[in-house]
Amino acid sequence: MDIYDEIVRLRKIGQKCALATIVQVRGSIPSYESAKLLVREDGSMLGTIGGGCVEAEVWTAAREVIETEKPKHLTFSLGQDAAYDNGLICGGQLNIFVEPVIPQPRAFIFGGGHVSKSISKVANLAGFATVIIDDREAFANQERFPEADETYADEYEAVFPKLTVTSSSYLVIVTRGHRDDMRVLRWAVATPAKYIAMIGSKRKTISVIHELEKEGFPRSTFEKIFAPMGLEIGAESPEEIAISVVAEMIAVRRGPDADWRSLSKSIFAHENLRALLK
Repeated sequence: MDIYDEIVRLRKIGQKCALATIVQVRGSIPSYESAKLLVREDGSMLGTIGGGCVEAEVWTAAREVIETEKPKHLTFSLGQDAAYDNGLICGGQLNIFVEPVIPQPRAFIFGGGHVSKSISKVANLAGFATVIIDDREAFANQERFPEADETYADEYEAVFPKLTVTSSSYLVIVTRGHRDDMRVLRWAVATPAKYIAMIGSKRKTISVIHELEKEGFPRSTFEKIFAPMGLEIGAESPEEIAISVVAEMIAVRRGPDADWRSLSKSIFAHENLRALLK
């Protein structure tokens, strides 16, 4: 299997991986400059950079790179003092660059109204592939959302199994009512999505969470939900709301947890909302 073909396949299905490449060699090593090792999210590998303890350490670094989405530079000296378990003591040095390979983030937008139209357009401009889901064919179609990769017009529960949600997915709940929002949220909280957001007021957020708690969902389930969605910029029009929501998505995508949570309106970031939920 070709490494580049596998990278394309993994990106297409929304899975992250890390690519390790020998970028510099001095002296004798058991491999060659430009040799590559691909590490998938599940820990499986493709290719080799020479085997042994070097490869084991690179595998560990690659797992960290996949998690943090930040590259790493590694340097190894294969001298006589290195106790490599396969006996590959060649006296050389090698530098390895481990880079994350991140699939294009996908925004699954539930609801096909005016706000959704604006979110899809802005998200697409910001580099997100968009998927539109609505239970009305008149609101989820390619003509209404020409920039969307996919549109689904069916009952939400019928569409859920068709959606591939990964740690690179963003779920935006903008349906036409509380009941439909709850249907989607009930499913969304069980997914590995990176970002889950729901439109509506604080009162609506409290109401929806209380209803789901009555169904047995633990309070901790809702800690990753951003509701009301979007950064607090005083947005009112659909276009302004779209900008605030996509800005929040970018903050989640680009920043470490400590930074984007301080910028966001995650449910539990509100002191007064936490008090009301008690």
